[in-house]
Amino acid sequence: MTDPKDYTQRGWKACAALIAVLTVVGFLPPQQVGGISLRRANILSEIVSFDDGAAAERDEAPADEIELPEIDWEQAAEVVPVMPDTVRPQRERTLVFEWRTAGPAKVPVAVDSLRAEEFIAQEAPAVPIEDFDTTGASPLAAFYEKLAERRPVRIAFLGDSFVEGDILTADLREALQREFGGSGVGFAPMASPLTGFRRTVKTRSSDWTAYNVMQQAKAPADVRDLFTVSGWVCRPVDGASTRWEMTDARECLTPTESARVWFRSVCDSRVEAVVNDSLSRTFEVPGDEALREVAVYHPDLRTLEFRVKSGAAGFVGYGACFAGEGGVTVDNYSIRSNNGRALFRTSPALNAGLQALVSYDLVVLQYGLNIMQQGVHGYAKYGEQLRQMIAYVRRCFPGAAVLVLGVSDRSVRSDSGFEPMDAVPYLTREQRRAAEQSGAAFWSTADAMRSLGGMARFVTQGWAGKDYTHINYGGGRQIALVLFDAIRAGAARAAGEGRRESLQRVELEPVLDAAAVDSLLFNRPIEIR
Repeated sequence: MTDPKDYTQRGWKACAALIAVLTVVGFLPPQQVGGISLRRANILSEIVSFDDGAAAERDEAPADEIELPEIDWEQAAEVVPVMPDTVRPQRERTLVFEWRTAGPAKVPVAVDSLRAEEFIAQEAPAVPIEDFDTTGASPLAAFYEKLAERRPVRIAFLGDSFVEGDILTADLREALQREFGGSGVGFAPMASPLTGFRRTVKTRSSDWTAYNVMQQAKAPADVRDLFTVSGWVCRPVDGASTRWEMTDARECLTPTESARVWFRSVCDSRVEAVVNDSLSRTFEVPGDEALREVAVYHPDLRTLEFRVKSGAAGFVGYGACFAGEGGVTVDNYSIRSNNGRALFRTSPALNAGLQALVSYDLVVLQYGLNIMQQGVHGYAKYGEQLRQMIAYVRRCFPGAAVLVLGVSDRSVRSDSGFEPMDAVPYLTREQRRAAEQSGAAFWSTADAMRSLGGMARFVTQGWAGKDYTHINYGGGRQIALVLFDAIRAGAARAAGEGRRESLQRVELEPVLDAAAVDSLLFNRPIEIR
């Protein structure tokens, strides 16, 4: 019987060879495989560190991510300005169907304009909004004035998955409505597979087929050009219905006072609206290619059901907007995985028709999370796309102020744990530059998050996911309150300026009276200093 061979030395040799290979691999720079970034495999991270950011490509983000859209701007410029006139209700075409239901009498509440004194004790906002308008007639200043005077204000919040499910916007809406009045959850789509994630409104729909603008090519040919900024179009069959129920997830959501259902019906159709599961009314809708609206008013509106009773063949549904008859309305138009380019796939004419119906005062652009990459510091092409987005919004929503939100803070895994993504300040800088060059407004979301401790603290506090990228409702509330402080500060300035102008007029009146008397008695010209 022979003795068994001793393989101990071979095992140690194999182990040493493996360590040697891994050590050599650790000195290889990060690689790109199939468009996916692979980080350095450094087993000596506790001893040797590398500045991979300096070695990475920093000139520009991948072209396939920031390719500029193909759009006929001249045609858009011709179509959009005339749309508000063409969609205005006329004798031969009724585009707005109104129903004021019978209900409990509403007690009128006297609302005064804000007084500058109310803000004296308030500290300056942690992150102010920068207004780059140089025309002397800033739309953002006009927005602040309407807030200060407690006039109705409408905000369209266009974003990506960062605000999906009413994250951030739910708390911004609540804070604004508590301060400046208003009620209601704003826009809710007719049907969507994502409605279950939203806490601020319950949506139950049946017999609708929903299409998302991010999969525009998969939508039927006859609806591909019918998307609005909501990002959804829904095709029904006869009998299709949607029921929206207000919730108490935030203050001021319920009860509300009005619901406006938006749709397009190129053929004659019959639709029905049911309020609070009891009051109902049927509308005969003549065919038309423009955006249509059924506006329902009830002083204690808690549920609304909308049915397509006939005419589904030429019908497209968008959703409903729930709001008070005064105060602030915030509509969340979030589209998952959108870096902003999907905006150009929407219809300028239908967007302008929406503006003619509701008149947005402020449009917020919250994008960039899906374009940012570790090690990439050049975002000039994305900045150019953002400037085109601002121009597009202005053509679709004339008169509205445009506010660009900088990209949020984000962390990435490194050999020593998670660290801030190095691309954040570079993309933020390009977004701010695009706003400045376009005369729009800018607010830094990353600065707001870092004023609260940054993404690392957000994760520790349970305000963001373990991916160190997406915030949750807790994180959204923190950011919303910082943004609210910045908006409130703008309204305070408007209130203060209005107060000063009022005092100047009061002080000037006696001078003018005395000067007028002096002019009549002594034939002297009136002199105002």
